[in-house]
Amino acid sequence: MSDAGVRRSAVLLFSIGQQDAVEVFKYLGPKEVQKISTNMTQITNLSIDEIATSIQLFRDEAKMRASIGAADEYLRQVLVEALGEDKASNLLDKIFAGNDNSGIESLKWMDPSSAADLIRNEHPQIISTILVHLEPDQSSAIMQHFSERLRNDVLLRIATLEGVQPQAIRELNDVLTQLLSGSDRMKKSAIGGVQMTAEILNFMGSSYEASALGSIREYDPELAQRIQDKMFVFENLCDLDNRSIQVILREISPESLITALKGTSQELKDKIFKNMSSRAAEMLKDDFEAKGPVKVSEVEAEQKEILKIVRKLADDGQIVLTGKSGEEGVVE
Repeated sequence: MSDAGVRRSAVLLFSIGQQDAVEVFKYLGPKEVQKISTNMTQITNLSIDEIATSIQLFRDEAKMRASIGAADEYLRQVLVEALGEDKASNLLDKIFAGNDNSGIESLKWMDPSSAADLIRNEHPQIISTILVHLEPDQSSAIMQHFSERLRNDVLLRIATLEGVQPQAIRELNDVLTQLLSGSDRMKKSAIGGVQMTAEILNFMGSSYEASALGSIREYDPELAQRIQDKMFVFENLCDLDNRSIQVILREISPESLITALKGTSQELKDKIFKNMSSRAAEMLKDDFEAKGPVKVSEVEAEQKEILKIVRKLADDGQIVLTGKSGEEGVVE
């Protein structure tokens, strides 16, 4: 959901009254609730025009959606006709994999520590299958509460996971109530693999990342290299074109950037300064020098927040990523 969409949603929920807003929230996911709720707390006054515009946009979108009846069945018929039963079923399973997700939805609302406590005693193969159904940042946060041995084992299994068979899904139903339907008609779902492992590692600290990659490298050096090649870390910003850097800079604060640049290469700093106005670059350099030493953990935390923004911009098609990877101390 775009920032403008979040704002419109917050305005709309303020406009429809408390009871109706409660009913709407029941149908939203945890991230949507968090974004919209945060935006609602930041709204101090609303103009009649903004309220009217938000309501009208909602009505227009509702009319468009209401005009598409039985969309799931229509899509199924079209894909079967175009691709044949097997190909269409595989694609549809991937599209609709989250339709029956009461178990996984419950996990999404839990804090990482509680979620880790819930699943850490399950078989690592079951844990890996659960985690690939979560967002990479949540999976990463959960795994940081595991022991090093369990974390590395789970990551290795995610990296080598090519799909989920019906029997595995039935096991997940036992663990999380009803993660997926477990239907005998269900085909193997294309989840897990190298890309998912790389995305999870992107959200981990460098010490976790190095340990996990080292463990995977002992098992399969080629696999570890494939994962590393898929990773996008802060220094990879050097590989982006100037337009993409400018788009990213518009989305982050100077304070965040100053901390994130601590300890990075001169090449990356030059790349950033080059894509700012002369005045802005000089001010940033002065503030950078005045900042002084910063803990590595603070630098990594800020870099990861910026990388979340970078990945969102990439997902939205505003920039194109090219795709690789890194203890408590200080950096000058």
